[in-house]
Amino acid sequence: MINGTEILLIEDNPDDVEITLRAFQKYHLANKIHVVRDGEEALERLFGTGRYVDRPLCSHIRLILLDIKLPKVDGLEVLQRCKSDPRTKNIPVVVLTSSREDHDLVESYNLGVNSYVVKPVDFSQFTEAVRQLGLYWMVLNERPSEQSSEGKD
Repeated sequence: MINGTEILLIEDNPDDVEITLRAFQKYHLANKIHVVRDGEEALERLFGTGRYVDRPLCSHIRLILLDIKLPKVDGLEVLQRCKSDPRTKNIPVVVLTSSREDHDLVESYNLGVNSYVVKPVDFSQFTEAVRQLGLYWMVLNERPSEQSSEGKD
């Protein structure tokens, strides 16, 4: 496990949150997972506004797992805001959704998503998918350091 490794899980389904948290805990893939339940709260958490105004920005977040079908603010809008802001654009975003709609897939990639995964319905397959996502994005994937990505817009 990498020190300071954090994940932002943006998911409104409590069952999917529980499965995801258990998988990451079982395989020791993150130090901390922040869970937010809607798109509005996700934007507040990412940009330090609203109920998160007193918290540090997302400097330790190494991965965002994003559901598309969210209350208040749609996941595609969260993705667009995240990828268009210099503070968050280099954080890998994986859409983890039940949507098989071609429009959602195409629009996600148009907005800069790093990966699009349809949630398996089967519990063990869902757990395995989360494990594989965690291993790839948290262990294998290289990303630029904060210093090397600053000021290159």
